[in-house]
Amino acid sequence: MRKLIFGMNVTLDGYIAATGDDIGWGGPPSAELFQWWLDQELANGLSLYGRKLWETMSSYWPTGDQQPNATPAEIEFARNWRDTPKVVFSSTIDKVDWNTRLVTGDAVAEITRLKAEDGAPMSIGGATLAGAAMRAGLIDEYALVTHPVLTGGGTPFFTALDSWVNLNLVETRTFPGSVVLTRYETRR
Repeated sequence: MRKLIFGMNVTLDGYIAATGDDIGWGGPPSAELFQWWLDQELANGLSLYGRKLWETMSSYWPTGDQQPNATPAEIEFARNWRDTPKVVFSSTIDKVDWNTRLVTGDAVAEITRLKAEDGAPMSIGGATLAGAAMRAGLIDEYALVTHPVLTGGGTPFFTALDSWVNLNLVETRTFPGSVVLTRYETRR
């Protein structure tokens, strides 16, 4: 059975995007934090995206390694992003590219099916998609990279749940700029 990991940058007050889908609050990551995200992506066997996150990622990373000031880590991230199999869950997109397939049906049923397969861990991104997986009890690990900023509103990292989810702390780490990683595993 595959592990499902939900990890994103988040504000101190719990938002992955400020009002208006603004993600500029995080600024560019430090080299150390970017490397941590790259290491997570390299360990991934499959990436699951909701529509909004897919549109954000696919607007930059297919050619991220061709940008004039791309660092070696950004070049590696872009190449890995293109090579890693991806699934996008959306009822409004007609087509996807870059080693990606589109699912327009029941996301929870498909994620359940994918989790039952053997293979490397899967990441899930996008508040709506991850929220559905949270409510279905499918997420095995949460990775919050908390930035020292308050936005006062926007898209929350956590969704409303039907019942409690008990977690075990796996790791904490501080990055430059007072950015703090906390990783938790779901207690089963």
